[in-house]
Amino acid sequence: MKILLLCLKAFETMEFSPFIDIMGWAHDDFNCDIHVDICGFNPKILSTFGVTITADILIDNVDVNNYDALAIPGGFEEFGFYTEAYHDKTLNLIRSFYSQHKPIASVCVAAFPLAKSGILNKKKATTYHLRGGYKRKELEKFGVILGDEWLAMDDNIITSSCPRTAPDVAFRLLELLTSTEKAAEVKKAMGYQ
Repeated sequence: MKILLLCLKAFETMEFSPFIDIMGWAHDDFNCDIHVDICGFNPKILSTFGVTITADILIDNVDVNNYDALAIPGGFEEFGFYTEAYHDKTLNLIRSFYSQHKPIASVCVAAFPLAKSGILNKKKATTYHLRGGYKRKELEKFGVILGDEWLAMDDNIITSSCPRTAPDVAFRLLELLTSTEKAAEVKKAMGYQ
């Protein structure tokens, strides 16, 4: 199984790293046939706080048929996150995964490109909830049914409320791709249970 980890300009490293670590533990310690490809618009992707990572594949070269799931960490508007988050290439990639009914996992404000693509219309979702809930009000304008949970799941789409939830989202994605039992084993080994 392969996960496409779409890291957009100004992604948050805390929301990116759980997908690498959790899937890495599942692969190396629990014999899960699961791999993660980091995807970006450019070969080098700059995070919100200045950490640069290297893409395994560029967004222009992605064949959705080669992947089983899509994961997207959120990022900071002030550093240009929405430049790529709202780009047609991103929105079309999201729609392609959705049309093939493949799991889509987002952390925090990564719910916004999902909403902008149209796949969250009339679906339960959540996003960043602090600072008076201003981001939730923005998300609602896309026709989203707001959930109050830390993590909301509707159909095959996972959204979450803040950076703290990134491991929860990654574990939920692991569960969808393997089993509840396998995800629980990895959680326990990593000290989450």
